[in-house]
Amino acid sequence: MALIKPATHSIISLLPFHRHPTHKYFKTIFTVTTHRSTKHSLTVFTSEKQQNMESTIDNSYIFVGTFSVSLLGFLVLSVLQRRTHNSVTHSRKIVSGVVRNRTYSTPGEFRRRYGSADADVIIVGAGVAGAALAYALGKEGCKIRVIERDLTEPDRIVGELLQPGGYLKLIELGLEDCVEDIDSQRVLGYALFKDGKSTKLSYSLEKFHSKVSGRSFHNGRFIRRMREKATALPNVELKQGTVTSLVEDEGIIRGVQYKNKSGEVMQAFAPLTVVCDGCFSNLRRSLCKPQVDVPSCFVGLVLENCELPYPNYGHVILADPSPILFYPISSREIRCLVDIPGRKLPSLRNGDMAKYLKSIVAPQVPRELHDAFIAAVDSGNIKTMPNSNMPAPPVRTPGALLLGDAFNMRHPLTGGGMTVALSDVVVLRDHLKTLRDFTDTNLLTKYLESFYTLRKPVASTINTLAGALYKVFCASPDQAMKEMRDACFDYLSLGGACSSGPVGLLSGLNPSPVWLVLHFFAVAVYGFGRLLLPLPTPKRLWIAVRLILGAAGIIFPIIKAEGARQMFFPAASVLAYHRAPPKKGSQ
Repeated sequence: MALIKPATHSIISLLPFHRHPTHKYFKTIFTVTTHRSTKHSLTVFTSEKQQNMESTIDNSYIFVGTFSVSLLGFLVLSVLQRRTHNSVTHSRKIVSGVVRNRTYSTPGEFRRRYGSADADVIIVGAGVAGAALAYALGKEGCKIRVIERDLTEPDRIVGELLQPGGYLKLIELGLEDCVEDIDSQRVLGYALFKDGKSTKLSYSLEKFHSKVSGRSFHNGRFIRRMREKATALPNVELKQGTVTSLVEDEGIIRGVQYKNKSGEVMQAFAPLTVVCDGCFSNLRRSLCKPQVDVPSCFVGLVLENCELPYPNYGHVILADPSPILFYPISSREIRCLVDIPGRKLPSLRNGDMAKYLKSIVAPQVPRELHDAFIAAVDSGNIKTMPNSNMPAPPVRTPGALLLGDAFNMRHPLTGGGMTVALSDVVVLRDHLKTLRDFTDTNLLTKYLESFYTLRKPVASTINTLAGALYKVFCASPDQAMKEMRDACFDYLSLGGACSSGPVGLLSGLNPSPVWLVLHFFAVAVYGFGRLLLPLPTPKRLWIAVRLILGAAGIIFPIIKAEGARQMFFPAASVLAYHRAPPKKGSQ
């Protein structure tokens, strides 16, 4: 035990929950584990010793010879590697968007060469995530530098609907006034349309303040207000420039290299660099292994001089081949988003797009919106946007963090993107509050690693719901998937918990992975049962079985991509989230 105890102490001291009140419990576990491992090692050693005593002298010579050659080879490789390292000293390489400095091996030497840090945190991108994070950390007293490619007001066809859960995050951040004075509209729920039938699904807002609801608006106006709010803080600096690469020193991201407005190549340095430069990020490959899937594209139109069938509700039409969305973005404008499966779109130039919208889409639009829809198509103001899915598989990189659409994307059908981004900002802000020194790279890295897990329950619930609903809502020639689509519409139309539960997930008010899976398979079981009534014929039984298998085939791959363990069992990181940082000089 004299040999085991010091080893146990060294292991415990490296764990994130070291010095937490419950660390004695974990220490006991690791002591027992280490004891068992040591006991096992002694047994193996004894066994190997007996076998060696029984081996022949020839085998001993072979062993000694192999060991000697291996040692010699190791020494030769070490010498060659050192010579190669010395030959590239004082050189700079740009690999995969990262500027690698191999001259300075320590942070002190790095700072003496480039000067002191320009900020505590550098944020690449001033969209929803970037502007919110700049304000959140700026309010905590951090010195922030934000570098944004284009400071003009954005003009996008997505990022226009904020769920109630996202609005609550705005309140937590102190940014709720950013949806004021931009003609934003209250959104109280969704209306679903299918084959001439409709059902209204309302958010459960009874427990909240009267101002809490979903909000829809022009994306550019919202971002402009957030930028103004952030730059009003004296310690937040917003610069226009295009970041071309991250600056790395000895495996640690130290800052960024960018071109300013006049085209000059500049560098900026900070202990932490947060990359949130949007869905078309040119830096994400440096910090993660992106697996971007584009299942469809949105075609965006603005309808004027018309009223929605259900005022202050988002409208989802379960059309063929895929859904159509309508929601207000101002007191006089309604956004229409037509989903077209695949990456290839009808041509805008030769009129194929207008022909497609008028012949295929217009007949499926509610009659209250039909004339305004045709007028919007005739105006020619048609925009397109790819709908991307990308799970969040980060590469642990000291000194850097991905955030927003640069890090994680889901189908925008459910309007959950801004809710995920704002939730991530709240988690990151709260998590970094207890970190007094960003220059402690090892401690900062542990905090950032636990952030990736802490965000999972909320983010993965919204991501999984978006991906699953899109696949269910799309038309399919498969009879089992047709039944699943019908079952989903009818299940939501039942009211009560059958509608309030899924809407709670959709709104971000109850982002529970467990309830998501339960409701999803409740829809499948509901469809299964309907197929067996009044009399289960072999054909209907076979369709019912394929419906259940199809439901599993939809949701389980999405959960796997999101990370099932982190999504459902994030408890291991809860201790890290609430721990206090160690005091300086403590052992």
